[in-house]
Amino acid sequence: MTLRNRGPHRDGGRSAARVANDIDILPVLASSGPGQLHPVYNPMPRYEPLGGSVSVGWAGPAASIPGHARVLAVDGPAILDWDAAGRGIEAAVRAGGRDVQLMPMRPFMAPWPAILARTESPELPDDPDFATLASGTLADLFARIPDPHARNGELTVVFGPGAALVNHQVLWYADLPKRFAEAAVTDGEAHNLGQPADSHPGTTKRLFYIDWPLLDRHRLAISARIDCWIDMHDPARPASIEGHVLRRTAAELARRPFRTRPTFNAASWGGHWAQRVLGMNPTARNTALGYELIAPESGVLFGHDDERQVEIPFELIVAQCPGDVLGDGVREVFGSSFPVRFDYLDTLDGGNLSIHCHPQADYMQRVFGWPYTQHESYYIMVGRPNKSIFLGLRDDTNLETFERLAHDAEVDGQPFEIKRYVQQLPGTPHQLFMIPAGTPHGSGEGNVVLEISATPYLYSLRFYDWLRRDEDGSSRPVHVNHAFANLNRRSGRTATSELVQTPRTVASGPDWCEEVIGSLPEVFFEVRRIVLDGDRPAEGKTGDRFHVLNVVEGAGAIIETESGNSHAIAYAETILLPAAIGRYTVRRLGSARVRVVKALVKSTVAPMVSQ
Repeated sequence: MTLRNRGPHRDGGRSAARVANDIDILPVLASSGPGQLHPVYNPMPRYEPLGGSVSVGWAGPAASIPGHARVLAVDGPAILDWDAAGRGIEAAVRAGGRDVQLMPMRPFMAPWPAILARTESPELPDDPDFATLASGTLADLFARIPDPHARNGELTVVFGPGAALVNHQVLWYADLPKRFAEAAVTDGEAHNLGQPADSHPGTTKRLFYIDWPLLDRHRLAISARIDCWIDMHDPARPASIEGHVLRRTAAELARRPFRTRPTFNAASWGGHWAQRVLGMNPTARNTALGYELIAPESGVLFGHDDERQVEIPFELIVAQCPGDVLGDGVREVFGSSFPVRFDYLDTLDGGNLSIHCHPQADYMQRVFGWPYTQHESYYIMVGRPNKSIFLGLRDDTNLETFERLAHDAEVDGQPFEIKRYVQQLPGTPHQLFMIPAGTPHGSGEGNVVLEISATPYLYSLRFYDWLRRDEDGSSRPVHVNHAFANLNRRSGRTATSELVQTPRTVASGPDWCEEVIGSLPEVFFEVRRIVLDGDRPAEGKTGDRFHVLNVVEGAGAIIETESGNSHAIAYAETILLPAAIGRYTVRRLGSARVRVVKALVKSTVAPMVSQ
């Protein structure tokens, strides 16, 4: 899958079930009959902060600055309106009786040609769509780091990306989630990191592969020292939380079930299931992509209500508590990278996805810079009759002809019959399709796919995209050379028998069973399904690795841990069970069958991570 334009986001709502130790989440409930209540899809799961509260406005953070502090560093991403933030901070500090000097970091950055040279992509020098992930640090983009000297009693406020590189006594981090940066760059309203304001608009290519890796690496390096986290959703009324409160709440969440904030985006092929069934983005043109849990972009909401909440990057929680979240075995292989993602591909009343593949492991590392590759799987949540999934080569595919026709379509706009080369399989509801790297695939129209995959998500190498155009009328890019360089040649019956598997029961009890529905030697994660046919709960244990669950059928389920924490999840919601949880149970809600998909990293992952 790949990112496209961002749609609007629906706010409101609360999550389900009270949790122990003062982290509270409150229910959104609907009736399924007399005396029966069940949770409904909650787009804003929120968790109460521990040891403090969320403040609104600049006055609270300004009042917390110690009198002896001479330099306040305010770091954050390039997308912010930093001039407005500086003015807001200055006014609040002056209102408290101190003189202020503002020092933006932007003038200390290297000239744009130097930044481009320092972040060039030798493996992909002329590629219009991809770049090798930036491997340096944010400091590489500066000509020099300033050394501010404040007069007696004066506070110097150093602000902008890289502010934490300056000697300081107090550190704040002002943030906007990545979806805002992508939307602004896509709309031509923002520049890239270090780009002059009077130059052409920024590009999503540079945003994804250069800016975000540098900013993420920098944020993680300074996260343990952040004194105040500031959420800039509303620049006029920023919401903030003290650093020690953030870290205490994150540490507590890392030992209990929790959800990340979902977001849904539009694309040219998108459908309308999430709008009609989940109530998401009702005014958007579609809800093609639903991001349930994608580590580089997902956030977790800490707060009390819609007005007093902050969104914390999920990656920050993982980096703070990697052993608790991932498990030591997973951490040894992946470091602090959360390696599994859950997202939706909605083509209900939409169009076919492109036929594409993802990079093979060596190509992913050498060319794109990711240490592990983009294996995927498709679980059919909803499938209309006679709809299909494209998966694997046909037995009789002539690869030379296939490649020639794909190039003709890319260069000359010549259509061809992709079904002559790629298999078209029935999109049966609740069937899982395994998609190892390099396998040509795509969902046909009329499906809702729960994509359970490795975390890399920006590397869809398209063979063919139906000569489709984006909303602005431009041709959607295809990547024929990349795609054929990574082609997995499984074909025909071999592809079908290995990639479309028969469920295998691995655990059971009264009223429930757990099945393996997808596992391949070369794929480091495994997909299972818990089937709840009665009221007695299924039993599970995280052991030394996290589990991720999603309710794919039925009203919902209650997750209960042996330490006494509980969390309800509704139909279509995704929840993370950190490795530290240990034993847990899954109990159905309602009186009908409930099915829950579960993903976990396999215990034999260590020798396979490079595959």
